[in-house]
Amino acid sequence: MDYVLLRQSMRIWISCTLCLLLGANNFSFAQQNTSLFEYWQYHKDPESTLYNALADVGFRQLDKRVEHIKTLKDQEAWTNRQNEIRQKLDSIIGVFPEKTPLNANITGILKGDGFRVEKVVYESQPGLYVTAALFLPDGLTEKAPAILYCSGHTFEGFRSKTYQHAIINLVKKGFVVLAFDPVGQGERLQYLHKKGKKSIYTTPTHEHSYVGGQCFITGQSLAKYMIWDGIRSIDYLVSRVEVDPQRIGITGRSGGGTQSVYISAYDDRILAAAPENYVTSFRYLLESIGPQDAEQNLPNLLKNHLDFADLLEVRAPKPLLIVSTLDDFFSIQGARDTFTEVQNVYRIYNAEDSVRMIEDAGGHESTRKNRERTYAFFQKHLNNPGDSTDLDVEIFNKKDLLVTNTGQVLTAYDGESIFSLNQKVSTRILEARMDEPDSALLKENGLFESVMQTTGFENLVLEDEYIFSGTGNFEGMNYQRYLIKGNNSRNIPLLVMASGNMPPSQAVMILNPEGKESELKSGLPAYLARSGYLVIIPDITGSGELDPGDSGGDSYISHSSYNKWYAGILTGKSIVGLRMEDIDQVSGFAFDHFDIKNDSLLGISRGIFSADLLHNNIVSANFSRMVLIDPLISYQSIVLEKDYDPYLIQSALAGVLPRYDIPDLVAAMAPAKLLLINMRDQLGRSVSILPDNIDIQRMRRGYQLKDADWNLEIRSWADEDPAIIFGNWLK
Repeated sequence: MDYVLLRQSMRIWISCTLCLLLGANNFSFAQQNTSLFEYWQYHKDPESTLYNALADVGFRQLDKRVEHIKTLKDQEAWTNRQNEIRQKLDSIIGVFPEKTPLNANITGILKGDGFRVEKVVYESQPGLYVTAALFLPDGLTEKAPAILYCSGHTFEGFRSKTYQHAIINLVKKGFVVLAFDPVGQGERLQYLHKKGKKSIYTTPTHEHSYVGGQCFITGQSLAKYMIWDGIRSIDYLVSRVEVDPQRIGITGRSGGGTQSVYISAYDDRILAAAPENYVTSFRYLLESIGPQDAEQNLPNLLKNHLDFADLLEVRAPKPLLIVSTLDDFFSIQGARDTFTEVQNVYRIYNAEDSVRMIEDAGGHESTRKNRERTYAFFQKHLNNPGDSTDLDVEIFNKKDLLVTNTGQVLTAYDGESIFSLNQKVSTRILEARMDEPDSALLKENGLFESVMQTTGFENLVLEDEYIFSGTGNFEGMNYQRYLIKGNNSRNIPLLVMASGNMPPSQAVMILNPEGKESELKSGLPAYLARSGYLVIIPDITGSGELDPGDSGGDSYISHSSYNKWYAGILTGKSIVGLRMEDIDQVSGFAFDHFDIKNDSLLGISRGIFSADLLHNNIVSANFSRMVLIDPLISYQSIVLEKDYDPYLIQSALAGVLPRYDIPDLVAAMAPAKLLLINMRDQLGRSVSILPDNIDIQRMRRGYQLKDADWNLEIRSWADEDPAIIFGNWLK
């Protein structure tokens, strides 16, 4: 059962359960208007709150970069800047694998008009097979310049008509061209239908983002794997006797432009680079289409005050051509601004002749004019003069260019996938965690710092400003409506409910991913209010009125926006971090305005918001007791299995597993009283709570070390009547 179905079934369960708790005769669902933004028209577009908050962080980071760039006036300053960029890029990507034998194998040869094609497969890592085609001009008498051609987002890979046309034109002009399949494209699909021919997804961006999410959680990135494929492809190129290793170029369009930029930034052997239909600026990217799929996002890039320009400037003064079209969805203004800055750097290096930007009318496409100027660029800078006319060429049938006998490496070879490689990294992390001494579970200070760094949480100065917005009534219970005017223009709508029959002795905050209205309809708030609690139900970022809804993006999978999550990847400000700050804001409101003591606030969360509640209590300790309903048992569960529910991604964190996991957060709650109900795995299935579950063991051990194991209760609804479980625990 996935989390979407789980949420629907839980609504039915809550209805039945609260019938028991409240009395079936008085239980009915009255429709109430709980919306605040329908009234407060000035605070418009609340569904954009999540993305805007992340983008605003990015803008502030980019502003700091701009101020620094203004201070760089001479070649010495820019040489220092280039060294700084290299160091930051190395820290962002991490250590590449060691270079192992490519074990290249030519599986077939095709004859073209004036050239031949060798179909080749090699291993960029042991067992990770790369399919490629080497295009060789006829009649070579000396070493020739070579170009690595990177394919954009198409399932065909380099076999598409557009890419074949450019490749064959280059080879006819005397260049050796190596075209390879990126992960998730061509013969390197990662998620095959049962027949083993096609992807289960409709676009390569989904292939990239689904496994890319797992890579980020493990502290890796899909970009790292793809850059390494490119570096090893250069290794293959320079191993060929036909190739001059001093005259290597790289180009590609769209996703191939991304690869061209990244690979050339990391591999000094590339002399000339011509990325097409990709270069813009992050300010305009964030203001327009937003972050794209997993391969195009380097962790903490903006947090490190880097932009598109840095990825190009780090190569100066090596030849560079930025290829753009006026109506591309990658902003042309961003491309122009980036070029202006890069051109100034080349001017400081006295190499203005080595950098150009070309434009042509058109959308996200390759135009004849741009192709011809790209050919001319490589002819000039790779010392291979000739006619740059774009020729009409005969392309190959796609099937003729298949490298493997099955059409897919995962069925042709007993090899690795990106998932299996990342799974091995995750397994090593898990084994190391299991080998830690008991004292590691007591590292409260170290965990505090890890949570701060991983989530991007900030201890903001909480603004004491709110708008009382009237009242409503549900099930005979009155509630008050408030709009908290939060930090950084994040306004939080919430409901406050209490029984008029008794003054509340304690307060409870309920976090529901479906929002406050859904929670109100569950009946739980009314039950708690009648039990003597002041009940606070906020819509924190991403829920209720602040839910971004069915937003688009090239990586919008199963109603979950990976693209918005990637904004947090770039900035280091996670969605979890935003919600932690919201929880702080609402907690401060409760403490200040309802005379609630810091040791009397109960926290209840549902589903994915359980991770947010746990994280918040590590850094703020707002809650003396907590109830987690249907929490994810661990981030590790997402990466150890190939399939997971994309809905979980918004409460996942980049780089979390090398630092901690959800069981560590639970263990660190000791000795606080904590109830976990119906823990779930990566597909929303109930998890065994038997003693042999290593995640359960770690949670319990943390409480045992604090001599407080009786304060941690882990239950399943199937154990007994849920009304009894919940009611007894509250007592």
